[in-house]
Amino acid sequence: MANTLVSNPQAPQRISISDAELRALTDLTLSHARKLGASAADVEVSASVGQTVTVRMREVETIEYNRDKGLSVTVYFDQKRGNASTSDLSRDAVERTVAAACAIAKYTAEDPFAGLADSALMAREPFADLHLNEPWILEVDDAIAIAKETEAAAFAVDKRINNSEGASVSSHESQFIYANSNGFAGGYLSSRASISAAVIAGGEGSMQRDYWYTTACGASGLETAHTVGRKAGERCIARLGARRIPTCDASVLYDPIMASGLIGHFVGAVSGSSLYRKASFLVDSLNQPIFSPHVTIREEPHLLGGLASSFFDAEGVATQSRDVVREGKVCGYFLSSYSARKLGMQTTGNAGGNHNLIVTPGDLDFAGLLRKMDRGLLVTELMGQGVNNVTGDYSRGAVGFWVEGGEIRFPVEEVTIAGNLKQVFKNIVAVGNDVLVQGSRQTGSILVERMAIAGD
Repeated sequence: MANTLVSNPQAPQRISISDAELRALTDLTLSHARKLGASAADVEVSASVGQTVTVRMREVETIEYNRDKGLSVTVYFDQKRGNASTSDLSRDAVERTVAAACAIAKYTAEDPFAGLADSALMAREPFADLHLNEPWILEVDDAIAIAKETEAAAFAVDKRINNSEGASVSSHESQFIYANSNGFAGGYLSSRASISAAVIAGGEGSMQRDYWYTTACGASGLETAHTVGRKAGERCIARLGARRIPTCDASVLYDPIMASGLIGHFVGAVSGSSLYRKASFLVDSLNQPIFSPHVTIREEPHLLGGLASSFFDAEGVATQSRDVVREGKVCGYFLSSYSARKLGMQTTGNAGGNHNLIVTPGDLDFAGLLRKMDRGLLVTELMGQGVNNVTGDYSRGAVGFWVEGGEIRFPVEEVTIAGNLKQVFKNIVAVGNDVLVQGSRQTGSILVERMAIAGD
């Protein structure tokens, strides 16, 4: 008997295909795979609809609609694997797609680690609504009005803001069903809403650009259009007059957006594919003190309204709340069933990526972190891809503000911050309580005691 997990099925939606039709497609796919001799199979069927409106310089620039659907099937002939996908959900097209996957599998080499996740690890209970589906159904004229309000709020900050890259308002809904031949079938509706703005200011012999955005499952979790525009404008004006600084070693404070990226480097280094390929500077880091004791990171996959919440991963494995880092020590990796088998371990329910990662905040707010830092660089934007996942060497172009005496003194540009991530993680002396939620990783600002800063 297939287990069914559906979140808020009664919510209004614009998706043209029903849950029952998606479920019928998964049944058809698995049945046809069995008919063609596959020993195991899994399938995901999805449909989505969305709208994005962009206004630039007070005029409508683009109105975009998307309506997508697709099916992806993976089949196994013992330990031979094949995959195929289609955007045509007719019966004939689905059967041809399954046949293509089977043909591919028959010509691939055996992989002793291939196969579905252990059926004993599947999510098996009915679960409550995670509040992931709050459709923001906007008429185009209403979306245009919100975008214009956002851009106007940015322009109103200062007369030196004289150009815009646009203000956008987006609303999307999606639904999927994942099923496999171990008897699991589950899926849910979800939605995503966002407002963003990016503007340009000229003055003091320079031109600067900055942005702001807000995103959530629904409109109730968004900042107001006026707030988004004002923050974009204020951030832009604050960057005018930016200059380089002399090369030095100093403390670096990552604002919450940049701090999330710093945690992302850790996630990549302790993810299964990096670990089993030995392409990580954190191989064999389990139970080792990688961070300073100030750092604790929890994974909370069942967070209500979380941007990365789910009761199961991309293989149907039940997700669990857990400490990933506790007082600096690594407590867990991010593993799918395949990478876990390669490592001789058990899947962590992270096929498809991490769920909501929450860096435990400390007692200091942003102003408190500046005072604690006393002197150094506040980083608000990073550029370049200078991160070596194998060695941990880190070198990124940076933009931000110079801090002296615990206060922001002037904007900074055209500098590079560098170090090795192992040492950077060890040198974290504080995590702020200015937590920003804009994705799957939630953290306040992160203060690193010392890094190399290359300037003049």
